[in-house]
Amino acid sequence: MSMLKNYTYDDAGVNRKQRIESKKQLCLLQETYKQSIFGEVLKLPYGNIFPAGQNQYLDLVIEGVGTKVLIAQLTKKYDTIGIDAVAMAVNDVIRSGAKPLAIADNIHAQESNPDLVKDWLAGVTKGAVESGCPVTGGEIGDVAEIINGLSQNTGFDMIVASVGVVDKENIITGENITSGDQIIGFASSGLHSNGITLARKILFKQWGGKFEPTDIPNGLDREIGIEALEPTKIYVNQLLKIASKIKIKAAVHITGDAYTKFNNLTRVSPGIGFRFDNFHPQPIFTLMQRTATELGYSISDEEMFKTFNMGWGFGIVIDRADIDTAMGYISQMDFEADVIGEITDKQAVEIVYNNKQMILT
Repeated sequence: MSMLKNYTYDDAGVNRKQRIESKKQLCLLQETYKQSIFGEVLKLPYGNIFPAGQNQYLDLVIEGVGTKVLIAQLTKKYDTIGIDAVAMAVNDVIRSGAKPLAIADNIHAQESNPDLVKDWLAGVTKGAVESGCPVTGGEIGDVAEIINGLSQNTGFDMIVASVGVVDKENIITGENITSGDQIIGFASSGLHSNGITLARKILFKQWGGKFEPTDIPNGLDREIGIEALEPTKIYVNQLLKIASKIKIKAAVHITGDAYTKFNNLTRVSPGIGFRFDNFHPQPIFTLMQRTATELGYSISDEEMFKTFNMGWGFGIVIDRADIDTAMGYISQMDFEADVIGEITDKQAVEIVYNNKQMILT
């Protein structure tokens, strides 16, 4: 039997090392921090917030949905992608404990066809309502020479910005995390909006994968195109309600770089590690690994956990002493969450899955 070729995010076209080097260039922006008129910009594990007065900070985030827009084009379904765009922004805002106040969208399109615009904005509207935010501004630009889609005049890219506010005493800083603290995961709805480049190239014939978008593979109960388009969950209401009852030490939006993203917390709480051992990923993740094998590739479990949310879209870190109170409160709310791991002193991200222990590097 021939050896399967190991397939990674790099093979799909996303260079992790280059991304890391590129992010190091963000240090150049520190020169601008002194321009904050009310005081110093506060550096957090995931982005920064800036003062808007004596006791309040604003958290401004701008996000996109990446190549998930290509799946929307492939399926000719455009009314959910706006939910993803909103979710990526507001889920980032709440990491600091901030309440999202408003949203602005920016859509670059081959052509601002009214029917497409209606669908795009239907998703943005739904996401904004779920987030409790007005959409106070935006732009749709016709830039056909920049945006090229899969079919004539349907290419687009979607960006959403959100700003939130948090009182100084309620900022989730990521500080004072210690061994034994518990990690609670909020259930995802599937792929969300990260790792899509890898998923596309395994799942869809359009990009060298196996299926047509209308196929219903074994293990799924609907078309693969619709399954892959399942919108990113929005966690605004859940996070803010929990934060009003329980001290949250850190909040992590499990998107790009997946579980290695928790390493950012060591910037403010050095010497800690993370152990995760509770996973029930949706069928699309298992399908991806199985399909890769059928194509002559192998996507390792390690690669999956470095790329995808694997069933948990958001994580919070709380003191072990608060776990019963937190889970009791969560049980009264209408969403799925569970303890998925704990803080260790091993200074590594450890995953226990399918009776195997892995260290993500």
